[in-house]
Amino acid sequence: MRKNSRYLILLSILLFVAVNEALTKMRSTSWEHPLWVRIYAVSGDGRAATDAYIDSLTSEHFKPIEKFVNREARRHEISIDAIDVEYQGRLQSHPPQPPSGQSVLENMWWSLSFRAWAWRRAWSSSGDEGDVELFVSYHDTTATQALRHSVGLQGGMIGIINGFADKSYRGSNHVVIIHELMHTLGAKDKYGAAGMPMHPSGYAEPYRRPLFPQAKAEIMGGRIPLSEHQSRMPESLADVLIGSMTAAEINWTGDTP
Repeated sequence: MRKNSRYLILLSILLFVAVNEALTKMRSTSWEHPLWVRIYAVSGDGRAATDAYIDSLTSEHFKPIEKFVNREARRHEISIDAIDVEYQGRLQSHPPQPPSGQSVLENMWWSLSFRAWAWRRAWSSSGDEGDVELFVSYHDTTATQALRHSVGLQGGMIGIINGFADKSYRGSNHVVIIHELMHTLGAKDKYGAAGMPMHPSGYAEPYRRPLFPQAKAEIMGGRIPLSEHQSRMPESLADVLIGSMTAAEINWTGDTP
């Protein structure tokens, strides 16, 4: 009986979250006004080099994200700026990292925990809450060579991005931030299990001839296809674009105000 009650409570919470996310998605992708995207930095490893890098960050470091998305929005015939990006500085508290396993229950619990953490942070904050809030967890490159998976939650309008605390990785960090931003707006991944972009949706130029090598990556495809079985990671926003299927998923249909 007690076990059934716990399941009923969990299902009730999930139903509330699902309804809230559906309403949030409709509102956020109407493109009647720019979305306020707020970016926060956290130290993912507590190392001195990471702290020094975070201390060096300013709003200007994140303006390329705003410029890229707004340029792509206009390319897809959105007549207004799609986003307004502001860097809100460093947080001392840390969002919970997603689980490393594939357990459905673990991922559901983490998703709820992340939402609860974000709600508590917003409730206790004196600053303006964004429409989308992204938390970038930085890591020292001398201690970390591989980063944990970054996640953007659709409907929750929040994301955790794992990035490198090194200016040479600033461009690739921006690519990951925009990838997760697109997830919060409803865009889906467009790569397969091996990490190769799916054709045609995950290609920047899916119908070019010859097909390979591609010059850019589609933002949700993740990588630049060089051949049928080879690809490389984009190094900056100059290496990516937002393709037509991703644009459709976030309601960049060209008939908004």
